Amino acid sequence: MTREAADYHKPLPVMEGMTKEFYENCSRGELCFQRCSGCEKLRHVPTLRCARCGSWDWQWSASTGRGKLVTWTVVRRPMHPDFADDAPYAPAVIELDDGVRMVSWVVDCAADDLCAGMPVEVVFDHVTSEVTLPKFRRVTS
Repeated sequence: MTREAADYHKPLPVMEGMTKEFYENCSRGELCFQRCSGCEKLRHVPTLRCARCGSWDWQWSASTGRGKLVTWTVVRRPMHPDFADDAPYAPAVIELDDGVRMVSWVVDCAADDLCAGMPVEVVFDHVTSEVTLPKFRRVTS
């Protein structure tokens, strides 16, 4: 479901450059990461140059979108007022089966019910007409 920008008041990514490309892929329902053309390493967040081999050559590569919960923290007193109604919530580090780690949310599980190693898969939250955020849900089967 796409919400109107006026309905969504949380901070949004700046839609420029490679960040824009990352979120455009998300809006199409694809979680994609940069793959170095030199050493084949996937990376996130998007950067111009590979930290492993130094190559400037890369391409977008689709992820399986599946992984596991590595760690999280439970926020009970948000520092940003627009997150007050979400508390308690848990920013989480997800390690994808592809080897990439990213910070996101597990959307279908209370913060106090999270557990390390929990299998998750990507879901896409269309927060505005321009921005789709990758989030995760538990894999139950």
